[in-house]
Amino acid sequence: MTRLLKVVRIGNSRGVRLPAALLAKYRIGDKVSAEARPEGIVLKPVGGEQLSWEGTFKDMAAEAASSGDEFADLDSTSTDGLDHLDR
Repeated sequence: MTRLLKVVRIGNSRGVRLPAALLAKYRIGDKVSAEARPEGIVLKPVGGEQLSWEGTFKDMAAEAASSGDEFADLDSTSTDGLDHLDR
């Protein structure tokens, strides 16, 4: 998901305000690390609980299911009995 964020003046510097939903989703507290890459700046949470593959997958699956993803119930096809058909 891409979001357009406004760059605002903070004293003599500039910054962006991160929406509360993004802060919660990525478990960002008081600090972030900023990594400069050729394609842009990457912000990562510092300290606290690390994101796991399992947690990330569950969050993505829940988001896909809530947005009406037609493949969200793909796991249910493993019990539909079609694997026993003669071919």
